[in-house]
Order: sequence, then structure tokens, then C-alpha cells
Amino acid sequence: MFQSLRFRLSAIFLAAVVLAGLVSSLIAIRLFQDYTQSQTLKELRREALGITEFYAEQAGINTFSAMNLERATGDKLFYIPVYGLDLLPGAKVGVGLRPVPAGAVNTEAVLAGKIRSFEFTPPGGKTRYVAVARPLKLGQQTFGAMVVAKPKAALHEGLYTVLARLAIAFAVGVALAAALAVYLSRRVTEPVLALTRAADRVAGGRYDVDLSQVRGGGEIGQLTKAFSQMAVRLGEAERMERNFLMSVSHELRTPLTAIRGHVAALSEGVIEDRELARQSLAVIAAEAGRLERLVGDVLDLAKLDAHRFTVLEEEVEMERLCEQAYSSFVEEARRRGIAYRQEIAARPTLVTDGDRVLQIITNLLANAFRWTPDGGRIELELGAENGSVSVVVRDTGPGIEAGDRDRIFRPFWSGDGSGTGLGLAIANELAQALGGSIELESTDGLGSRFTLLLPAERAPIAS
Repeated sequence: MFQSLRFRLSAIFLAAVVLAGLVSSLIAIRLFQDYTQSQTLKELRREALGITEFYAEQAGINTFSAMNLERATGDKLFYIPVYGLDLLPGAKVGVGLRPVPAGAVNTEAVLAGKIRSFEFTPPGGKTRYVAVARPLKLGQQTFGAMVVAKPKAALHEGLYTVLARLAIAFAVGVALAAALAVYLSRRVTEPVLALTRAADRVAGGRYDVDLSQVRGGGEIGQLTKAFSQMAVRLGEAERMERNFLMSVSHELRTPLTAIRGHVAALSEGVIEDRELARQSLAVIAAEAGRLERLVGDVLDLAKLDAHRFTVLEEEVEMERLCEQAYSSFVEEARRRGIAYRQEIAARPTLVTDGDRVLQIITNLLANAFRWTPDGGRIELELGAENGSVSVVVRDTGPGIEAGDRDRIFRPFWSGDGSGTGLGLAIANELAQALGGSIELESTDGLGSRFTLLLPAERAPIAS
């Protein structure tokens, strides 16, 4: 439980809310204390001003005492005397005033006319006071200073109410945050759990996962979409692999059967005629070459996938390569009645791997001849412009559907389920290894146009 994502998300969210609440409460308490103290000092300054003016007006009157003022204001009155002078000479209005203990405040500064706020504890007492001192003048003579004080504990009376309300608000906030944390963690973890179940299904070889019911936007939605695409591609890869194994098995079995039959006939003496024996040996050589090409394609693709494919750099006359590739299919074109022609619009020389370029062109032509019906048309064109050399193979086959135009360059994929599906995949990988690319234009029912583009300028060849 404690290791689950849902619990940890809820705990982290709740801990963040609690921490934010504590910090906010501490800040609120501190602000309240500062505000209370500021307001108390303002109040004490106003009272000190009023009381000193009152005492100055009451000089010589004997009917008022400090105790009356304390009851009226609710604060305590003290005084700071001037050595050798009475606070109010000949008057009894100062009855009840108590002196401030020495050292509690800078007496010289107060008597010089500065209003001072300070804290002190009266002699013999335990109560701590917050006080404000104001000088008392009669005419030009300073007779001392009046001190108005309030118990410091009174400043905290409102704090308890604030703390109680903060505690209630904090408890309600934590409860709401906990409910929200549980809800949000569930919203986050449900898609993750669904993806986990789907991953287990895919790991078991079942790729028909349905994630349409998984809720979530943003990153979760992107992850769900990517996972669905991955499952589809894995399923497709497995189907292509099965098709490849069946295709390769068939491709291997056919020449091996022919080779075995002719070898058996030769070894058992069934074929005695020299011409027939020569023909059998020719068939064996052709089928062996077919096997060699198939094995070579598989090895080439494996090397390209592992980035362990090495290409050479040499000066290559593209016209010669195109003529060599073109001539390889002249006889097949004649036999099948295909209008087969070559157009040379430029004669560039490249620094590249000639054998690999020839392999690419040959694979493109082989694909065209495979799909073009008898009596159709195939064209091979060589051109150069805009810093690139182009080799175009155009056919009048059935064309390629829009949904299959990305797939045809994938290994083991074949449009009709026959063949190994390696020719175009190897051509595309080789083109990229040589710093070029293969572009496809196709119209369903009218044919296709494959264009090999290679950089005209010398550049490092990828390997």
C-alpha cells in the first residue's frame, strides 16, 4: 500500500497542503502580533499626549488623582522624575503615580522631548508592561515625563481567538485537501494501471489492446496514444515476421529442392547426355545464386539495423551504373512485352559507394518489374539539379494505396503477402547510409514513381 503510486501521490499532495497551511498560519500569526503591537503603541502615544496635556492644565488643582485616569483609560500610569523637582509642584493631582525603574528607558532622551516606547517590569512586580513616555512641561520647565503602560499579556488576548479560528480553517482545509488528493491520485493512477494491464497483455503476445476507455489528457493522453501505436506496430511486426519466415522458408525451399533434384540426377547417373548435364549445372548455379542473394539481403538488413554496415568512397560514373542496372532487365522486358526505356539527362560523377548505388537502382527496378503487368511500361531516368543527383524508376503497375506508402519501406512487409519484403527496405536504408533518400509518388491504379536522391557534392558517407 505504502509503495503504491496512488498512496504516494496523495501523501505528497497532502503534505504540501499541510506545509503551506502551517507556513501561512505562522505568517498570519506574526502579522497579527506586529499589527496588535503597532496599534497598541499608537493608542498609548495618543493617551500619553492627552494625559500630559491634562496634567499640565490641572496644575494647582487638588481634586483629581492618577487612579481616576487609570480607571478611565484602563491603562497604568507611571512617571519619570527630574532629580530635585516635583512632578507638579504644590499639586496633588499626581497622587498614585509610580516611578519607572531606573534604566528601563533613556531618561535623557525622553526629557529632551522625544517620545519613547519601551518595556519594563515595576519593582516588586511580575507583570511586564509595554509603555510610552512623553515629557511633561509647564511653560519652559520640564518637570519629568508621564508614562502610559499596558500589560504585555493584553496584546495576546486576541491571539487566542485568531489561533482557534486558524485551527478550524486548517482542519477544514486539510480535510478538503485529503479528499481532493484521493480524487486526483485516482484520476492519475487509473490510466497508469490500465496501461500496466495493457503492457502485461502485450508482453504475453496479445496486441489487441483497447485503451479507448482510458481517461486523461496531456501527458497521459499522449502516453496512451503512443502505447496504442506501439501495440499496433508490434502486432504488425509479429505478422510481418511470420510472413517473412514463411516467405523465406518458401524462397529457400524452392531453390534447394531444384538443387537437390539436379544433384541427385547427376550423382545417380540419370542424366547421361552432356548437354542435359550442362543445363542441370546451369540450373544449380542459378539457384545457388538466388540463395546467395536471399542470404545477402538478410545479412545486409541486419548490418544496417545494427549500424555496422560499411560503405566505400570512390568516384562513380552514374551513367555507367544506370546502364548496368538497365541492361540486367532487358531480357525480362522483351520476354514479357514491357515497354522498357532509359533516359539520360545528365552524366554526373559522384564520390560514393558504386556497388551500393547499383544495388539500390537494381532493387527499385526489380520492384517495378514485379508489379508491372505484361505489356506495361517501365522507365529509368538519370538527372541532376539543385545540388542533387536523381535516379527515377517509373512503372505502370497497380500503384500503392495511401495507407501502405509508409509500410513498403519496412522490412518483411509485402503488398501481396509474397516475397521477402526486403528489397525496398534495403534500398531505403542504403540510400540513407549514403546521405540520400528515396521519395515515392503513386496513383492508385496508374502506377508508381520512385526517386533516388543523392548529394552531388562530396560529403562524408555514413557507416
